[in-house]
Parts: sequence; structure tokens; C-alpha cells
Amino acid sequence: MSTIGELYARFRHLIHEGAKFLVIGAIGFVVTLAVANALHPIGKYKAITIATIVATVITYLGNRYWTFRHREGRGTTRETVLFFVLNGVGLVIYYGCIGLTELFGLSGRFWYNVAIVVGTGVGTLFRFWSYRTWIWRAPAAANAPAIESDEERARELAPVLGAAPVGYGRLGSASADGYRPGSASADGYRPGSGSVDAGSSGVSANGTSANGASAAPHSHARPGRPSFRHTPTSPTQAPDGRPPASHRRTS
Repeated sequence: MSTIGELYARFRHLIHEGAKFLVIGAIGFVVTLAVANALHPIGKYKAITIATIVATVITYLGNRYWTFRHREGRGTTRETVLFFVLNGVGLVIYYGCIGLTELFGLSGRFWYNVAIVVGTGVGTLFRFWSYRTWIWRAPAAANAPAIESDEERARELAPVLGAAPVGYGRLGSASADGYRPGSASADGYRPGSGSVDAGSSGVSANGTSANGASAAPHSHARPGRPSFRHTPTSPTQAPDGRPPASHRRTS
């Protein structure tokens, strides 16, 4: 079902246009068949010519204002001329099908109608392709590639590069402190790697250094940023490095 849904979503516009075109084509076919049979006594080719002209007017209005109304036309005069020229090609297809019946000695009204049906089928395929290509073009917005936003690209790349901390710049660009997502920071930390680069700091993920000694506790500072965590001073030592006044010797 998912495959059918994907195919429908991909060819949705073509399916809708094709269905509408077939409806209008069916109306034009009924008109062509009725007029051609009504005028059959005046001659096969004259009858199909008049029937095609009448059907062309009807199908033009239906396709212009229903089937392809969402497409861009080439101007009323020009698209009308092109429409009748392309239907002239369809008329030549009718002539060819009728000529084949005569070539094989298939005369009578039955074979005349068979030639009209076959000519309608071949002409419908040609007209549908030519209308979409030369008369009513697809709108420019439908052909333009979709522009992906930075947020969408960030969400797609986040599982690959690792979640970037909040506050850093756009994905793929360095922030104010020089941090770039997906690259090691100053202390060797790489997002998504789960460990610290031993070549940068010599400290492994379990908190021990390369020589087996215990490493310093992990800082809560972000990678590449200095820590502002307060470090308590010794109770016997003032912040300036000198002993408190109570511990100084008096002379």
C-alpha cells in the first residue's frame, strides 16, 4: 500500500489531468461519432472533417477551462491557433485510419466507425502529450526545486553529526567561540563520539590518562569554552595567596 501511495503522490497531477482529459475526450468522441455518421452520405472524408471541427471547439473549451486551467497558457490567440493545428494532426490520423480500411477492402459503415475509434485512440495520446507540451505548460512554481531551510537540514544531519548544544551557531558554521559541530573542540571532545581525543588531552573516556593516572573531574563547561565554576580556596589562604590575618605572625 505504501508503494501505491508513493506512486500516486508522485504522479498525482498527471493522473488528475489524464482523468479530466479522458472525460473531455469521451465527450468529443461521442460528438465526432454522431456527426460523422450523420453526415456519412456526403462522403467519408468530408463527414469526418466537419465532425472533427465541431468536436475540436467543444474539447477546446473543456480542456482550457477545466482540464488544464491550472496551467499557464501562451495567450488566448496563440493557444487557440496551436490547439486547432494539433487537432488538424488528429484529423490526419483519422484520414490514415480510414485510408487503411479502404486499402484492405474493408468498406461499409461498420469499418468506417472502427477507423474512427482507432483514430480517436491514437489521436488522444498525441493530443494529451502535445497539449501539455506546447499549449498549456506546467506552472513555474511546480517545476522549481524545493528550497530546504537551515532548520530542516539541521534536523536531518543531527543524527549523523551528533546533537549540537543549544546556543551554538548554524549547523556547519563556526560559532563565536570557534566551535564547529562535528569537529573536535579545544579539549579534544567530539560530539557523538562518546570519548575524548587522546591525542589532544591524553585522557580516555573512563577518566584515566595515558599513563594510568586518574584524571581531573569532568568540568561542566561546554566544549571549547572556559569554565566559570567557582574553585574554593583553602581556609588558611586568602584569595590573593597570602595567609589570613588571623594566621599571620605578629612581631
